[in-house]
Amino acid sequence: MLAALEALVRCESPSDDLGACRSVVTLASDIATRVLGVPAQIKEIEGRPVFWWGAESPDVVILAHLDTVWPIGSYQPIWEIKGDVLRGPGTFDMKAGFIQALYALKGIEGSVALIATTDEETGSHCSKALIKEVSSKAKAVLVLEASLDGKVKTGRKGTAMYQIAVHGLASHAGLEPEKGVNSTTEIAHIILKLSALENIEHGTTVVPTLLSSGNTANTVPDLATLDIDARSFSQSELERIDREIRTLVAENPNARIEVTGGLNRPPLQPTSTKALYERAEKVAAAMGMPALGSVEVGGASDGNFAAAAGAQVLDGLGAVGGGAHAPHEWVSISSMQPRSDFLHAFIKDLLS
Repeated sequence: MLAALEALVRCESPSDDLGACRSVVTLASDIATRVLGVPAQIKEIEGRPVFWWGAESPDVVILAHLDTVWPIGSYQPIWEIKGDVLRGPGTFDMKAGFIQALYALKGIEGSVALIATTDEETGSHCSKALIKEVSSKAKAVLVLEASLDGKVKTGRKGTAMYQIAVHGLASHAGLEPEKGVNSTTEIAHIILKLSALENIEHGTTVVPTLLSSGNTANTVPDLATLDIDARSFSQSELERIDREIRTLVAENPNARIEVTGGLNRPPLQPTSTKALYERAEKVAAAMGMPALGSVEVGGASDGNFAAAAGAQVLDGLGAVGGGAHAPHEWVSISSMQPRSDFLHAFIKDLLS
């Protein structure tokens, strides 16, 4: 398992590098051939590669992704083991989970498929229709995203992503600033308005992330752009945020606001995970394992789309470790085989 994981990690695969994503899917198919004796199909879905091993219309869908957030060469060293800790780009999120799933399929017979996409980290815009379609026909969808300290995930926030552009008017900052329309000032007013949209009761967050404004230090900036990450456990809250963002008005009537983006993943509600979670705990107990435990989290996954399609879902079945998207991203080596063994038993139980 470690050798297979090392090969996948060394084949770096940032979401926006289509060539790198094609390479990692090809490698994953080669690994599947060695482990399971049968290569995966490599499908083209809206111009992106998708790994698909198993049944065409599976009763049990195992969802994974092979893209990462790390630009090539940005995580160093690319592979490092110290004791039980394994580090590398995309190890925790979520190449270890993919490898655990692949090995869990050894000896499994029945209507099951392992599907791994390559655009999850950027919102699954190309693959979400496929995920919804295959999930709508399945009896169970198991998501191999990383666990939270070993706990599976029975709820996730929904997400919305926006970019706001403020178009102003350039002028000389020293000679005649009054003749300009300052986009930086306007975007500052917008940021303050966004912070007022949050709602603690529903876990609603509206986070300004990337910000860019101006071209030179002595010019009134004529363009500012702001990216926004909005999340909530409530779909109605996401819809409220969407309405508010789309009706933002500039303080200066001569400035123009342009909003792009919108609602992305709906929330993954505990009602969609309850049945599978209870069944998973029974399988774990029968194996003599400690209770898995469950948690609701702010991060979204493709499990959100599966639940929206009406599927029964269980998420967070992947790696034990931490540091997703962080420089200290790591996986517990000793947890990989037990997690894979549990997944094997759980799939067999679901197919029985």
